[in-house]
Amino acid sequence: MTQGPSKRALGIDFGGTSVKLAVVNDLGEIEKRAVFSTAESAIPAAWLDAVEVACKEMGLERESVRDALVGIGVGAPGFVDYTAGHVHDLTNVRGWKDVQLRGLIEERFRIPAYIDNDVNAMAAGECAFGAGRDYSHAVFVTLGTGVGGGLLVDGRIFRGAHSMAGEIGHMSVQLDGVKSPQGIGGLEQYVGNRRLADKAKRAIKRGTKSLIVDLVDGDLNAISPKVIATAARKGDELALGVFDFAAKCLASAFASLIYLIQPQAIIVGGGVAQSGKVLFDPLQAHLKERLSPVFYERVEIKMAKLGNDAGVIGSASLAMR
Repeated sequence: MTQGPSKRALGIDFGGTSVKLAVVNDLGEIEKRAVFSTAESAIPAAWLDAVEVACKEMGLERESVRDALVGIGVGAPGFVDYTAGHVHDLTNVRGWKDVQLRGLIEERFRIPAYIDNDVNAMAAGECAFGAGRDYSHAVFVTLGTGVGGGLLVDGRIFRGAHSMAGEIGHMSVQLDGVKSPQGIGGLEQYVGNRRLADKAKRAIKRGTKSLIVDLVDGDLNAISPKVIATAARKGDELALGVFDFAAKCLASAFASLIYLIQPQAIIVGGGVAQSGKVLFDPLQAHLKERLSPVFYERVEIKMAKLGNDAGVIGSASLAMR
């Protein structure tokens, strides 16, 4: 007889656009969900209030959280000290610098809290319940508002000396590229959601004909990676070019990582990864160009299995470990 779940945790996927919450059991199943806009939580106090409201929507009053859950896990998109539960800076979320988030959550809900980089959380979930279960060496990447990364080395999440390793999105892929507070020529500056949309938009404004215009009814502000992917699947040259460029940037970063730590697999998730073959086919081609066959033939490029739920399941798994 199959044994049912014995414990549950709240997983919080703190994204640059939205904050997703879910009650997850120790079988990796989501039992309840809630979501609120990141824009509603520009400061930590407002974020905590929004989390409390979302918990109530899921039937969890503040007083009952401790009885129903073993803990709360948060995956946050930026520089996070896992050991201290401290958020140094969230790259794509204003108002979040030097926040002792674990302490704030534990004070509010009286329950253990675990704070990690969002991709480390995603990696934990994929290793427990998804595409990472068969590997002891892997790289995890999320492609969304930004580009996040996590490293699995010898079966453990590698966090580095100060708990912030794996920031693949800030690896430089352009010697004299776009400057940002995180450096120069970082991968995220070229393949984040907004960057891909802006690249298509600029080409259209310069006069390039594209099916994308019809798909958004002429509203160029409505262009998104999902729209570009739809056009690419229909053979649109501009859309295919945007994804080829993204794949080339990713291949540059991935090749460096493969030579550096020789993972068994690179597991890619996030919204842009849902584009499927229009991204992964050119990614494989450009990666093959950049690697010795000795390395290329020994690494798999895979889509994350948990899809859009990887963040909440992974965050919850932090609390259930």
